Amino acid sequence: MRDLGLLAMDETGRIANPVYAEAIPRELTRKAQVALRQDAAWYVDADSGLDAAKLMAAFQTFFRGNSGRWKGRFAYPEAWPQLLLQAFPQRALNGGGLTGVRPGPGRTDLLIVWPKGGGERKFVVECKTLRGCLEAAVAAGLEQVAGYMNRSAAETGHLVIFDRDEKKP
Repeated sequence: MRDLGLLAMDETGRIANPVYAEAIPRELTRKAQVALRQDAAWYVDADSGLDAAKLMAAFQTFFRGNSGRWKGRFAYPEAWPQLLLQAFPQRALNGGGLTGVRPGPGRTDLLIVWPKGGGERKFVVECKTLRGCLEAAVAAGLEQVAGYMNRSAAETGHLVIFDRDEKKP
């Protein structure tokens, strides 16, 4: 991967450039994107703006109801919840917005950009896998989201925490 220029030559394992950083995660989620059927009109408000809260609530409902059948469909068992989170809005946004995956330290997991007039609206989505205390994960995650919102000039931010404990509902 390094010889092909896909990964940086340092030890971080980060994707080498912004073009690859967008293309690689999108390709990893392609199978899920095609299988998810979404109507973008449901997420658009009266002013043709994206209702990001509605989109995230729909993902939460979808994930709670369907995560069991998606679990075995990804080639990357440790990352499937995050990959599904990245794939879900892509199908809804194909009609007007775009998602950007921003891997690497100090960057949000997902940046949703939606056109508004001559400009754009930005929404930050950060996802975490719960390891340990929920309250600590929420506090740290919200601090990260606030920082990402400031750096990207996003109007809203969303924190998604996946609890991988299969003993819990």
